[in-house]
Amino acid sequence: MIKNIPNHVAFIPDGNRRWAKRKGLPTYEGHRKGFQALINIGKKSRELGIKILTVWAFSTENWKRSSEEVGYLMKLYEIMLEKYLKEALKEKIRIIHLGRKDRINQRLKKKIIEIEEKTKKFDNFYLCIALDYGGRDEMLRAIEQIKNLNDKVFDTFLDTKDLPYPNPDLIIRIGGEYRLSGFLLWQSQYSELMFIKKYLPDFKPEDFEKCINSFVKRQRRFGK
Repeated sequence: MIKNIPNHVAFIPDGNRRWAKRKGLPTYEGHRKGFQALINIGKKSRELGIKILTVWAFSTENWKRSSEEVGYLMKLYEIMLEKYLKEALKEKIRIIHLGRKDRINQRLKKKIIEIEEKTKKFDNFYLCIALDYGGRDEMLRAIEQIKNLNDKVFDTFLDTKDLPYPNPDLIIRIGGEYRLSGFLLWQSQYSELMFIKKYLPDFKPEDFEKCINSFVKRQRRFGK
C-alpha cells in the first residue's frame, strides 16, 4: 500500500475524439474506449485505497457539440450506470452526481436518481460523476440558495457537500491540455495538479498509479 495516499482524486478525462480520429475510427468508438478506461481506473483507485474518485463526464459547455454526439453520449452514460450499479452495490461504493439534473433527458435523470438512492448509505468508497457540471455554474447555483455567506456556509451548498473530503488532494488532467477549464473551482484551491499527454483510451491503470506515486512525493504546504 502506498503511504500518504490522497483521500480524493479528481480526474479530467480528455482526448476520446482525437484518439478516434488518429485511429481512423468513428467518434463513438473513442468514447466507448474511454468509458472502459475509466472503469479500469476506478478499480485501480480502489485498489490503492483512494476514498473518493471524481470524474468529469460532461461539462456545461459540452452541450455545444452536435446533437448526434450528445445523444449517444447520454446513452453511453445510461448504459455505464446500469452496468456499474452491480459493482457499486458489491463494493459498497456511493455514487454522487455533481452538476445539474434539469437539462439531461428523463431516462438518464431517472437512472442517476436511482443509483444515488440505492448507494446513499455506503461510505467505503465514493464515485462522483460530474455530468452537466461547470465550476461557475455550481457556484451560481449555490449562491442562489444562500443568504448569510461565508466559507463554511458556502461549502454546504456545493455539489460536493456530502463527501467526507470534498476538496480533491490531486487533480489529474489527461489529453495534453494544461488547464482546469472550470472543474471544481472552489474545491481545488490547494489541489495538486498533474497534466498528462496521453488520451483517455490509452491511459492505463498503471499510468494512474504512477500519478499517485508522484503525488505522495510532493510536499504540500497549504500556504504555510
